[in-house]
Amino acid sequence: MFERAKETSAHHGKWMPAVVVDMLWSAGFKQVGFQDYVDYDFAILNAAERATYMTHPVSNELSQKYDHPDYRHIFQDKVEFDRVFSEHLHREWMVVDAGNASELRAFTERQGTIVTKEPVGQAGTGVHRYHAAEVDDWDAFHAGLFARGELLVEEVIVQHPDLAAVCPGTVNTTRVTAFFDGERAHILAMAQKFGRGAVSDQMTFGGFYTMLDENGHALGAGYDSHAHVHETHPDSGFRIADFRLPMMDEVRAFVDRVARVVPQVQYVGWDIVVTPTGPVLVEGNWGAGVYENKPSVTGIRTGNKPRYREAIGF
Repeated sequence: MFERAKETSAHHGKWMPAVVVDMLWSAGFKQVGFQDYVDYDFAILNAAERATYMTHPVSNELSQKYDHPDYRHIFQDKVEFDRVFSEHLHREWMVVDAGNASELRAFTERQGTIVTKEPVGQAGTGVHRYHAAEVDDWDAFHAGLFARGELLVEEVIVQHPDLAAVCPGTVNTTRVTAFFDGERAHILAMAQKFGRGAVSDQMTFGGFYTMLDENGHALGAGYDSHAHVHETHPDSGFRIADFRLPMMDEVRAFVDRVARVVPQVQYVGWDIVVTPTGPVLVEGNWGAGVYENKPSVTGIRTGNKPRYREAIGF
C-alpha cells in the first residue's frame, strides 16, 4: 500500500500521508482495492466521479454471486474450456499425452507455428510459442511439453489487418466483460489489449490496453498498471487513440452466442480476437477482473459502473 501511495503522491503531486489515509478509507468503506485507487487516478477524482468506477472487490462479489461454483472449472481448465467451446474457437487444437508424439509432430508441421498452454494459468503465464522449423528432435520436443505441463496445443490465430497494423507480432485480444441475464448478454466494458511481439499481450509480457466505447473506438492512449502510457505503439508507431475495433456488430452477436454455452456462469470476461472472417474465442474468465478508464490519460473522469448496475441490478 505504501509503495502505491508513494507512486500516487509523486504522480499527482498529493501529500503522501493524505493519500495513505484516503486509500485506507476507500478500501474500508468504498470497496476500492489499492491498485484500483492507483490505476483509476482516484487521487484526482471527487466522490461522485469515483462512484462511477467498477472496482475489483465489487467485481469479485458479482463473480461469486452469478458464476455457479459447479461450472467454474470449465473456465479454469483451458483444455476443458476448449472442449466445451470448441465450435467458437475456429482453430485446430490438440492435447499432448504420453503416447502421441507422432500426432504432435504432424500437427506442428502442418501449422508451422503453434501455441502451447498449461491447462491452469492466468495473466499469460504458461503460454509458449514454437516453430516447427526449429525442432530437431520431435521425441524430445514432445517429452518436454509433457514434462512441463504444456498440454494444450493450438493453431495460431490470424488476426484482422486492423489489429495487425498496431502489433503484427502478437495476437491482440479484446477483453469483453459481459453479463448474461438468461435472455441476452449485456456488454459492460471493452478493453483492447496490445502486445509487444511476444506470445501474449498481457502486461507480464510488456502489453498494455486502451478502453473502447460501445462502438469499438479507443477512448485515448494506451496504459498499464506500471505507470506506462503509450500515445503510440512503441514498435509500430500506430496512434492508439485512432484505433477502432472492426466488425463490432459481429462482436456483439458473438458475445451473445458464447454467453449461452454455459449460462450458469453469467458474469464473464471474454477474451476474443477479431479475424478477417469474424471474431474467435480465446478464453473466458469467470473471475472477470476489471478494466477501466484512466482519467489522467483520457481526460474522461467517469467509469463503467452505471452500465454494470443497469444490466445486473445491484
